[in-house]
Amino acid sequence: MSKINRKPWTRSELILAINLYCKTPFGTIHYKNPMIIELAKFLGRTPGSVSYKLANFASIDPSLDRKGASNVSKLDKEIWEEFFNDWEKMSLESEKKSLGIYKDSIDIEDEKNIPKGKTKESIVNIRVNQSFFRKMILSSYDSRCCITGLPIKELLVASHIIPWSHNSKTRLNPQNGLCLNALHDKAFDKGFITINPTYQVVISNKINIFDTATVSLITDYEGAKVQMPGRFLPKQEYLDYHRENIFLN
Repeated sequence: MSKINRKPWTRSELILAINLYCKTPFGTIHYKNPMIIELAKFLGRTPGSVSYKLANFASIDPSLDRKGASNVSKLDKEIWEEFFNDWEKMSLESEKKSLGIYKDSIDIEDEKNIPKGKTKESIVNIRVNQSFFRKMILSSYDSRCCITGLPIKELLVASHIIPWSHNSKTRLNPQNGLCLNALHDKAFDKGFITINPTYQVVISNKINIFDTATVSLITDYEGAKVQMPGRFLPKQEYLDYHRENIFLN
């Protein structure tokens, strides 16, 4: 039986652990999870040690009602605060640190076709962060559209409540995300639907400009309560912003 490695966790290790925590569905945080096993191997720790550390983060995650383990160190809290105070910086740092650890490494589409220089670096960084955001949102919603329940990953979008271009500080905050299918994502983005304070779907009267068949695909869900995520519950202030600034009254 392997000895438990009790060496203190370093800042770099904790950044990798939080990165994996954010992308791991809450119900799969256990020592048999393949990604936990891969990170444990990379860190020279046991899968049990890594899974316990991820469970520790649940106890300090402000977006989570259910709480995990409570053996949290001062450094755990400090690194966690770094993430929640600067998602853009920490998402990028943690994703770059995780390169090569997992089988599903970051895939930057058409990276070879992006000209070299500062522009390329900027584009690559944005795509890395967008990939991380997508993984966080899909894992939080169990890879299902929160309105229709559609479970096909290829048709799902990590939708921003406050649009990407409207506020740089909320771009990568997972509490600014919803998992929507492509149609409802576009309808949400264009203001044809929104979500009220009790997490029910609200349809704009402006939707009637489209043909009946198209409209019914959206209006059939009027008043439906959206599926709540396992963590990173959408912030009410972000939903307020969408209703007040994006929704077509």
